Amino acid sequence: MNTPIRYLLAALPLAVFALALPPQEPGAAPSGATSVDVKENVSYGSANGSELHLDVYEPANRSTSVSPAVVLIHGGAWTSLDKSTMHGMGQFLARSGYVAFSVDYRLLKGAENRWPAQLDDVQRAVRWVRAHAAIYHVSPERIGAFGHSAGAQLAALLGMEDTRDNSDPALAAYSSRVQAVVDVSGPTDFTTGHDAEGIKFLTHFLGAAYDAHPDVWRGASPALCVAKGDAPFLIVHGTGDENVPIAQAEELFEKLKAAGVPASLVKVDDAHTFRTPEARRQLAFETLAFFNRYLINVQ
Repeated sequence: MNTPIRYLLAALPLAVFALALPPQEPGAAPSGATSVDVKENVSYGSANGSELHLDVYEPANRSTSVSPAVVLIHGGAWTSLDKSTMHGMGQFLARSGYVAFSVDYRLLKGAENRWPAQLDDVQRAVRWVRAHAAIYHVSPERIGAFGHSAGAQLAALLGMEDTRDNSDPALAAYSSRVQAVVDVSGPTDFTTGHDAEGIKFLTHFLGAAYDAHPDVWRGASPALCVAKGDAPFLIVHGTGDENVPIAQAEELFEKLKAAGVPASLVKVDDAHTFRTPEARRQLAFETLAFFNRYLINVQ
């Protein structure tokens, strides 16, 4: 077996701290940046009796000109944490002229909310943003996704897959695909590189053993879903990541390149949760440059 993927469980105590801080350091905002208006706990739907919420980060006092949007997806091993861990990135992107939507999604709890509940929820969130584009003055054709850890796996699939559950007639006309993806510390291939504990967790999370339903495991693995026409990708991964080996990022990058999808891989000298100020700053500005290229400076 390859180096085990611990499926992010050991990183949970650090994830809140690391992902909340990077973009809000003094000097991180570009020249001319503005303050931010935040709308918390906006409902974007419900699923199986669970209300789904997101937080909206908008540049304050902006005109009615249309802005690109970014959907922010938190990590936490699909079992923990929430949208508040993306507060720093939401603030940073809003100060940079974007409207950011930090989303909650259903978390695995015992036998409830197994895969693909999480994918259904984030796809619904993207479609909700498009349906409300006029209200938030965002371009429905310029939506990106940013995810960390488990959230990066979800963000990646937003750039690859069409809507899985399109049963809601209010959103049926709206696509769930995004135009650019930032994948930070994300697992990309569930079919390799894990130990007995990882296999047990994934069998429970995905609802089937690999031998019984390899299609489910492969369908949840972004590296195995790559196709020509996928959204451009920025992949950022720590060289010292002990939770998700950097080989996972490298596999996704090579698959994207082979398919002709625009992709960049940035290796950062840090751990899974980007602990140092230097790593957080690098993540923030690599992200901003990427979204500027593919959501603003597009032809």
